[in-house]
Amino acid sequence: MNGQVTCVEAVRHYLEKISSFSHLNAWLEVFEKEALQKAEMLDSQRQNGAPLGRLHGVVVGLKDVICYQDHKVSASSRILEGFTSIYNATATQRLLDEEAVIIGRQNCDEFAMGSSNENSAFGIVRNAIDEERVPGGSSGGSAVAVQAGMCMVSLGSDTGGSVRQPADFCGIIGMKPSYGSISRYGLIAYASSFDQIGIFGKSVDDVGLVLDVIAGADEFDSTAKQKPSSISAPKNHYKFCYFNDALQHPSLDPTIAGEIRSFTEKLTSVGHEVEGIDFELLEYIVPAYYVLTTAEASSNLSRYDGVKFGFRDNGGHTLNDLYQSTRSEGFGAEVKRRILLGTFVLSAGYFDAYFTKAQKVRRLLVEKTKEIFSQYDAILLPTVPTPAYKLGEKKDPVEIFLADIYTVYANLVGIPAISLPLFKNADSLPFGLQVMSSQNNELHLLSLSKLLISLQRKESYPYL
Repeated sequence: MNGQVTCVEAVRHYLEKISSFSHLNAWLEVFEKEALQKAEMLDSQRQNGAPLGRLHGVVVGLKDVICYQDHKVSASSRILEGFTSIYNATATQRLLDEEAVIIGRQNCDEFAMGSSNENSAFGIVRNAIDEERVPGGSSGGSAVAVQAGMCMVSLGSDTGGSVRQPADFCGIIGMKPSYGSISRYGLIAYASSFDQIGIFGKSVDDVGLVLDVIAGADEFDSTAKQKPSSISAPKNHYKFCYFNDALQHPSLDPTIAGEIRSFTEKLTSVGHEVEGIDFELLEYIVPAYYVLTTAEASSNLSRYDGVKFGFRDNGGHTLNDLYQSTRSEGFGAEVKRRILLGTFVLSAGYFDAYFTKAQKVRRLLVEKTKEIFSQYDAILLPTVPTPAYKLGEKKDPVEIFLADIYTVYANLVGIPAISLPLFKNADSLPFGLQVMSSQNNELHLLSLSKLLISLQRKESYPYL
């Protein structure tokens, strides 16, 4: 806080915004009383000269897959409706330790499965730019909350683009760090080797600060890594690449392709190097991703059976009847589809044909990525094939799956990626540039993001 606005005034401002935009359905629950009490406590501590936390008074929203002790968490699913978390996610605890104010939990696609936020058991989320369009998913509520000024920053989760894609559709910044940069302890699992908590904000500095607070090793998550202690010095000359097949792909909106090509020309005009490279594995990315993630989802979601916690349907007379009726009633259509697909690819006779081959593709992608970053500082790609589409417009699940072609790559290989809102089309719909750097190189990626933003017209996004 800058001393000109109290924490209580800030919280009240955001509560008013949440109320005025309630029709967007970005929030499942708002912690109004608790947030005001926390703000009053922070104001009192500050007035008494106490040292300030790094996020003192910063108003934050949590996607409904991140645990907050003694608060409900449901993954926007009926099967966890009414469930209360008994502990804090590591990311949540680190926010609280630095005096952030958590103002509520945000709507999302059920169990983070979706790209439009039309799969929530608690209703669709609407895009504040055009309320008849999707906000993207699965972290749609988290993106819209930042987009519409209902909180300062949000935490989402990104398994295959679920932070970057809604950030693109909503015209804000969305970052997925490297796999393991942020502890997954307390994050409801979709696909454990892909899931990563991500950050939404309106400036690179905001995203970087939150990342620095919540990242780092964690005794509760063996995959969580130490934060890098230093960053290489900025250079006057960077080497960027893009995938030729990506910008020539038939699914890519011509305006997006044209704007990105123009931007690469702008980069070369100021002394940087940008090259198109062949990436022959592009068409294998989405199939490999959906084979592997659904297989992991099939295993992870088997715990929701109506016995231990959450929703229970009491129909039938046997234990199998209980399992079947609970899961049939508790899970939505998209979650069922992915569980069935994952169970199929893991089944006897199909494991080698699908799962094993997908793992081989993943290994080839990792090796190819290392080769690319031995020659280039960053990869530039579209975030999505098209700007935000109309609610209900896309009904074919395969078509929706294929739209993840540009985002799932970073999750398959575990590298950091960010979507920067640099462009708009003729209908004033925003779309972004996706930037990726080598693994565990988030500081470099954030530095590059500032450079790229500085080259683009700032009048369209003055907060950048």
